[in-house]
Formats: sequence, structure tokens, C-alpha cells
Amino acid sequence: MSYLELAILAIALGAALLAAVSPRLGPRSLATIAGLSALGLAAQAWRLGPCWQYLPLCMLVLALAALAWLRRRPPRHRVLVWAGRGGLVALAAAAVVPWGLLPVPELPPPRGPYAVGSQVFRWADPRRDEAATDDPNDRRNLIVQAWYPAAAGGAPPPPPYLDGLGRLPSRVSFIPSLAMERFGRIDTHARRQAPPLASARPWPVVLFSPGYGASRGFYSGLLADLASRGFVVLAVDHPYEASVTELADGRLATQVERFLPDDPGQLRYMSMQLEVRADDLRGVLDRVESGAGLGALSACLDRDRIAAIGHSFGGAAAVAAAMSDPRLRAAANLDGTLYGRTLRDRLEVPFLLLESDRRETGHSERYLRGALALAQRLRAGGYRYQIAAANHYSFTDVPQFLAPPARWLAAEFIGGSRGAAATQALSNDLLVAFLHGAWRDAPGDVAAAARRAGLSGGALPPMAGTAE
Repeated sequence: MSYLELAILAIALGAALLAAVSPRLGPRSLATIAGLSALGLAAQAWRLGPCWQYLPLCMLVLALAALAWLRRRPPRHRVLVWAGRGGLVALAAAAVVPWGLLPVPELPPPRGPYAVGSQVFRWADPRRDEAATDDPNDRRNLIVQAWYPAAAGGAPPPPPYLDGLGRLPSRVSFIPSLAMERFGRIDTHARRQAPPLASARPWPVVLFSPGYGASRGFYSGLLADLASRGFVVLAVDHPYEASVTELADGRLATQVERFLPDDPGQLRYMSMQLEVRADDLRGVLDRVESGAGLGALSACLDRDRIAAIGHSFGGAAAVAAAMSDPRLRAAANLDGTLYGRTLRDRLEVPFLLLESDRRETGHSERYLRGALALAQRLRAGGYRYQIAAANHYSFTDVPQFLAPPARWLAAEFIGGSRGAAATQALSNDLLVAFLHGAWRDAPGDVAAAARRAGLSGGALPPMAGTAE
């Protein structure tokens, strides 16, 4: 919320509540307040464009203007007086909801030493059919947003937070798109198309896969911070599984779910989708290896230091890709339930499982069994840590979509009182230490990074009969 919006809201609310409880606010004062608020709203709408969030506040300002006129001729019946006061209170409450519950989300600024740049790449893979559509000519698209250390200087606009802003479907994941009309104003703390920062040694690469149905944009806070610490992060959208994705030809792809009739728990379906995702990650690895389509960023990539990381279903996809592609030298799973072959195969590279508070998220028995089974099949060992007072969504930006009062209320019901910003910061502290240690290219003391309040867990030994 801008200072102008905050001032208009505070003045209009104050006047409405004062007028509702006291007749001392005269018609001239009410008319002045209504007029100044109307001018402020007009200036704000001219500067940033109209949006539905202004409607309740506009109605409140009109009600103040009407009250100013009515107080010149006070109604004779007390019922009308109390009805008018009740109406003002109701409008004041309605005006608070869009601004108090659905502000423009504010993402935490990156904490690393480097400025952050971002670019979006959209490629159609001629070798892969698109199984989600009935068009035999459709080809699988790879949608990748790169976050990377950028050269200093200049102030290009930030990258768009979501694909398809202005033409979103009715819902994005579980969130009504009406709540996202002002997401074009989100500051991602990155500069669009900024030139990558030259370095004596190329930057290590992290492939990131989002949760099921989620957009890559929902992880902007986490990914921008990781890039500011010296990583090139390639965040992958998975078309037709993500709620909304813009394809290479400009079409908007929305979620297509084709559940199998003899698969009531959707376990086979999720296992099939896992392989689609793993193929997507391998397709991005092919681009990293060849440099095709990556422009100036290609020269900045360290092909010997590549990891796969994901949240929720994306964590399972990261594990699946690392199990089958030796170009990946480490893998991390943020709170993800495993499916398919990730429940059976061995993992040859160092692994980190980072999970939310089990008391608040309520991890399923399937999740717990899968995590235990994988921990027993780690050829290179790894780590498992739990973050207290973090829930499943704390790794994402989603809690930031609510204003602090509503955020606190949500945490009382579904957990996550640590907050997204603190959870993402702690997650990246562990991820950075883990990755440097896995690649043995810098001191990467995971145990030291884990000596923080609210963390529990420790090292996972390598599979019996194998060397570290």
C-alpha cells in the first residue's frame, strides 16, 4: 500500500467512524474530507490505473459526501439516524478488506552481496510431443526464469511476477485471480534483462521446480535471495500442470488434469507427472550444457556445479531428475512427498531434505515413509532438518499475499508463525552451506548454518557399504 493510499484510507475511515458515533463533525468538515479523499483517489487511479480494490473506498467517500448534505437537513426519525450510522460502519469495514487483507505483496529484499537480474526464456522442444493437449502438432514447451548475479548500474523495470497478468484464469492455484489484479506492481528486487555479472569463475547453477499447480513466480523471494548469494537459478514452469503459463508462441496454458479412472488416490497419475517434470528438467539441462537460447548467460554457467531443488511436488521432481541424470551433482527437497521411482531407486549425489514443522503441516504417513525410505538409499549421504513454526507454504511468497493482521490470523489457524521471509532466509542459509559442501568448492558447514533457533535434525549417513 502506498503512502497516498494509506492516507486516504486513514482519513476516510477516521471521518466515517467519527461521524457514526458523534454528530459533532459538521457538514462542512465532512464535505471537505470527502472532496480531498475523492481528489486523492482520482490521482491514485490516474497514476496506477483503476482496480476493484478502490470501489469500497469510493463508496465510503460518496457516503461521506451524502452525509454532509444530509446533515444540513437532519432526519426527524432516530431510526434513520441509526441506520445511517450503521451503514457508515459497514462501508468502513468493506473499505478495509481489500487493503487490509489483499495488499500489493511486499517481498523481502535479497540479503546477498550481489545485485540480481532476471530473464524469462520460452522454448518449444521439437523432440517432445505435448501429451496434455489433443493437438498432434503441439510440442512440449520449456518455460524458464533465470535469476542471477547482475552487473551493477541502471534501473530497468522488475520482471513480471506472474505470466498472463491481465488475462489470468479465474483461479491461479487455489487463489482467485481477482486478488492478483495489482500483482504487476510487486517489486521482485531484480532487474529485467540486466547483464550478468562477470566473474573469475562461472556461477554455480540451481534448477528449481515449483509445487504442484504452482507458478514459478510464487517463489520469487526465495529465488532472488539465492541468486544474490552467487547462484544462477533456473526456475522451471511446467506447462499444463502449473495454473497459468505463457508458452513460446504467446498462448496461455492453464492446468489440465487427466486423472485415471482406476487410480482413486491419483498415485499413478502423480508418478506419470513426475516423469514429465523430470524430462522438463533434463531438457533445461540440455540447454545449460549447450548454451543454446541462453544468450550472454551461457558464458556465466558452471556446468560442473549443477543442483536440482524443488518445493513440494517439485522436490520429488528434483530427486527424480538427480537419480537419472549424472549432470546433477546435488539435490534438495523442500517439504515434498515422493512418488514413483523416487520411492525405490538410489540417489547417488548429496541430498538435503528441508521440511516444515510436522506439528503445523501435518505431514502424511506417505510423506514420512517416503522420506525414511530415501534416507536409507543415499549413496553420498545428506542432511534432514525441520524448521519450527514453518508450514508448507512458508517456503513460498503466498503468506505475503496477506497484510500482517490477516497473516497473523491465518497463522493461528494453519500455522506458519515464523513467516515466509524468515523461513526463506533460513532455508537459503542451509541450502548455500549444503551446496558448497556438496561441490567441495568452498567451506560449506551445514552444521554451523543449522545452529539456529527453531531448527532440528542433522546428518544422514551414506548407504551401508558405500563411501562418502
